[in-house]
Amino acid sequence: MTAATVDQIGEVGVEKTRGRKLRGRVAFVTGGTRGIGAAISKSLASQGATVAAGYGRNTEQAQKFLAELSAAGGDGAKVSIHQGDVARADDCRRTVGEVIDLHGRLDILVNNAGITIDKTVTKMTDDDWNKVIAVNLSGAFFLARAALAHMLERGSGRIVIVSSVIGETGAIGQANYAASKAGLFGLTKTLAREACFQLARAEKLEEDSLGVTVNTVTPGYVSTEMIESIPEKVLNRIKGTIPAGRLARPEEIARVVHFLAADASAYITGQVWGVNGGLDM
Repeated sequence: MTAATVDQIGEVGVEKTRGRKLRGRVAFVTGGTRGIGAAISKSLASQGATVAAGYGRNTEQAQKFLAELSAAGGDGAKVSIHQGDVARADDCRRTVGEVIDLHGRLDILVNNAGITIDKTVTKMTDDDWNKVIAVNLSGAFFLARAALAHMLERGSGRIVIVSSVIGETGAIGQANYAASKAGLFGLTKTLAREACFQLARAEKLEEDSLGVTVNTVTPGYVSTEMIESIPEKVLNRIKGTIPAGRLARPEEIARVVHFLAADASAYITGQVWGVNGGLDM
């Protein structure tokens, strides 16, 4: 378990014009040092947020990511990295607490961490099933539960969950992954309803309140290191099924996340946002 900080976070692969939508906010992004998660971390930082990026095992890669953000410079925001296993409830509670202790608050939780273990149903083992459900679905619940307690007490917060278009369409060889990602839809809507209910009961819902919102983003096929092993012929076949004719860029997913995380998105909750090039309509 480690936490590392630097004084400044800069622009690395984000929009060149910095925004102020999230200035003063603290965001915790799980799986936030690589792939879509890294793009989300950078996007949130580009809008002025202090970013805490979670990671699992690759400390060397996480430290490299931290160094890149530091070297890019910035406008005084901070960044930190936090190691933990999202499949473990204790780790989820610890890392959320770690972020709050380090940065003084938690305004935004992005549940992005996820894994795949692809096999057809007849070849999928109990362990294959349980591991994917534990990380992708249970982990999102554990983290949201820990973050919600803090957000409800403060009366404001944003939770954004990263699901997948596979949760909507299914896919051969991905029963565990599809089930875990589809489960996030029900979790999102229930958490959103409960957050509003709890705030109303505590008399913290007012006309101008920021509230606590919970939403999900469902990316389609995204151009990250995860697809590097896919043969070009297969990749071209996948692109042929996408009306937009191409894969998504990670920053296109991240842009929707930072929109939902903004104060101005207070009236959007319990929703599923597809970012898939028209793959599922």
